[in-house]
Amino acid sequence: MRALVSLSRLARRIPTSLAAVRAPAPLLLRHIHTDAPPPPPQDPPPFVSRILETEPSLAPSAEAEPEPDPFLDEFLARFVAAFRPELAAAFPDYDRAVLDEMLRLVADAVMCRITGADPGPDAAELSDDLWAAVWKVSASVQEAMRRDQVRADLRHYLHCDEVKEMTRFAVDVGIRGSMLRELRFKWAREKLDEVEFYRGLDDMRAKAEATANPAPAPVPRLTALPKRKGEVKFTMYGLDMSDPKWAEVAEREAEAEAHFVPQEAKPVEGKAKKAEERLLSIDPRRGDPVPPMEEWKEEQRPKRVDWMALLERVKAHNVELYLKVAEILLAEESFEANIRDYSKLIDLHAKANHVEGAEIILGKMKEKGIAPDILTSITLVHMYSKAGNLDRAKEAFDFIRSEGFKPDLKLISSMIKCYISHGKPGEADDLLKSMKDMDIKATREMYTDVIRAYAQQGMVNPAQNALRAMHMSGIESTPELFTMSIEAYGRIGDPENACGLFQHMRRSGHEPDDSSIAGVVAAFMKKNQLDQALLWLLSLEKEGLKPGVKTNLVLLDWLSMLQLVLEAEQLVQKIKQLGEEPIEIHVFLADMYAKSRQEEKACRSLKILEEKKKLLKADQFERIIRGLLDGGFSDEANKYYKMMKSCGFEPSETIEVGVKASLRMRGGPRR
Repeated sequence: MRALVSLSRLARRIPTSLAAVRAPAPLLLRHIHTDAPPPPPQDPPPFVSRILETEPSLAPSAEAEPEPDPFLDEFLARFVAAFRPELAAAFPDYDRAVLDEMLRLVADAVMCRITGADPGPDAAELSDDLWAAVWKVSASVQEAMRRDQVRADLRHYLHCDEVKEMTRFAVDVGIRGSMLRELRFKWAREKLDEVEFYRGLDDMRAKAEATANPAPAPVPRLTALPKRKGEVKFTMYGLDMSDPKWAEVAEREAEAEAHFVPQEAKPVEGKAKKAEERLLSIDPRRGDPVPPMEEWKEEQRPKRVDWMALLERVKAHNVELYLKVAEILLAEESFEANIRDYSKLIDLHAKANHVEGAEIILGKMKEKGIAPDILTSITLVHMYSKAGNLDRAKEAFDFIRSEGFKPDLKLISSMIKCYISHGKPGEADDLLKSMKDMDIKATREMYTDVIRAYAQQGMVNPAQNALRAMHMSGIESTPELFTMSIEAYGRIGDPENACGLFQHMRRSGHEPDDSSIAGVVAAFMKKNQLDQALLWLLSLEKEGLKPGVKTNLVLLDWLSMLQLVLEAEQLVQKIKQLGEEPIEIHVFLADMYAKSRQEEKACRSLKILEEKKKLLKADQFERIIRGLLDGGFSDEANKYYKMMKSCGFEPSETIEVGVKASLRMRGGPRR
């Protein structure tokens, strides 16, 4: 307030018409009124040659005005805008002209203090309190300018490449909304801090260099061009670039660039475009694409880049047509087919499960004398493993290993599945063990597949060894693995180990399911220990574990083989109450009723089985036929024998001999 009072005393000495009489400087007037007067017209300076000039120009010229400083202009504009409200609040009775003159006096003093210019004899003296108010407003203005500059820099670095790349990565991993916005501003701020840090280092280095190496004296201007003597010498980084060898280097560089820089395909116009349209309209399964391709080739005179562009357009239109056209182009000389073209086609056929098409491309590849590489062999391993061709898959896999290439987890998994599908769990287990030498950790799924394959064949000891190896690798057992082992003991008829493993499963904290209970009952059935099985089931029911459909099916199979008809029929009703009626029920019932010579009930089950014959397996067909032969139903046995063959199953020798013997006994056709 004291500063404004001192300024008021200074303003009292200003006449009312001072603003009109005394014109302020153009720079300050522009910042006070925001409009600058047009500059006075000036004559263009005379032309002076800089090449032939030996002395400074003596042409009369006015003193050059200093170049405008945008930072200083902005500071003065903001200072005046920030200081005006305080003046208006302190002196509400003064008009705008007086306030403008007061602002001009303050701005002149601030301008002289900043630039170090001489204020002159007519300059107003500001008191200390007034200077304190001026510095306070100046500090706020500078802080506002600094904040605006930081915001501008942040807006600039928000769109820099590094921040964009990190933002795209954040979006890919699922960051959205306000968190993404905060991260963008954080990264932009870090980028700004980094730039300012290195900018400060550059300024420090520039100051140090300026201190160590003062500015050299100005180079005198040339009065005339120097006369050339001898050849022109041009040196760059210590190399004589005038040597003729650099011309050869430039030519070789141009040739190398032609190989790496992709060429552009020629535009397709006229007859070539019509031929391409006919090619795209061809049905790949019926039509022949060769005639339109020959017409397109004759009109276009293509190179490899033109053929590749055509293939891209065909692929976007129809993938099957693309495969056919690409196969034809492998024999085209102008296409210049390489090993990658063959491997791409083999990969596409493999993904579409077209093994024959892939083998055709592989045959053409070998005819050209091109040996399959690692990538092609990997594709072949996956394709043959999926198609179930073990020999070809093993051949490609051995080639990959012989070349010193380390197979990955996906490749080994394909080979393990191929071995298991061909009933060779031992070789799959050997490959699983060899993964330790390759420093590849096997997954739980691989161990599970191998243990399941052993369990299905009743190979208990190898399955237990694989289970121990899995535990040693740090993978814990699952209820599924326990169930597989119990089922394996059930297939070989070892109820003691099956019950022990069942109890171990419960102690491990796993709840046994219906499959594990059925495996233990199957082990009792192999030993024909019905009493022990029933006592064991009763003990489970006391503990709250009730048998399900699979366990009841095993019991039904057992009772049907023992010819306990009433008990078996009660068990069938119990299974139906659980809401399911598997086809195995009627297989067991047909066998039981046929052996007990209950023709009506047997025909009822046989009729149901005939309607669902596509669901029957080979062992189920043989059990039905064997039961019919034992019961004396020769016609029905012959009927199901033919049905078995029509479904693609080959009967065993015992069944075939039994059916033919029953026909001969009834006077059937003899050989």
